[in-house]
Amino acid sequence: MILELVYHTVQFFGILAFAVSGALVGVRNNLDMLGVIVVGAATGIGGGILKDLLLGINPPTSLVFWPNVVVAVAGALLVFFFHHHITRRRYLEIVADAFGLGLFSANTAAWAITQGYSLLTAVFVGTITAIGGGVVRDVLVNIIPGVLTRELYAVSALCGAFTASMLAILTGTILISSVVGGSVAITLRLLSHARGWHLPHARQKFV
Repeated sequence: MILELVYHTVQFFGILAFAVSGALVGVRNNLDMLGVIVVGAATGIGGGILKDLLLGINPPTSLVFWPNVVVAVAGALLVFFFHHHITRRRYLEIVADAFGLGLFSANTAAWAITQGYSLLTAVFVGTITAIGGGVVRDVLVNIIPGVLTRELYAVSALCGAFTASMLAILTGTILISSVVGGSVAITLRLLSHARGWHLPHARQKFV
């Protein structure tokens, strides 16, 4: 019971962070209220739905557990009505996205370990949950998914998920694993953005 409460609490924070980042993208692309809500909510719950589909959880949790949708829509509406009070919107979008990435990757991976899944499965579903919402968001606004172009985006999720999984194996606790793993992912993501760190690109040779 306590493990589930901790898991859902951290998930709410992750959903809210991703919904805010998605809604900010919607505002930046001049979408109307419905568009901002759709993009924000899809970003907030999209990764979790993908994770449930991979694990055979049917129907996906966010389609039957209404608080997930409420948190996502509330985050999107908050941005829609108060975005003009937010300075440096682009930076806030990066920060919110980084927090969503870290919380989702670590919390989901730690939860998977406590549910008896293997280390490989935990890291995989943690990473998919973290990057899935962002992919849905980018597809909706017709841009190349950031996971394929941004600074160490998927790498940050992988590191957070792996760290959380190992801690969950050693301690059996979701909260500590989520906090530490999430901190690793968030820090690496923000550092890579600030320093411009990228994985190597393929060299193009034209003849």
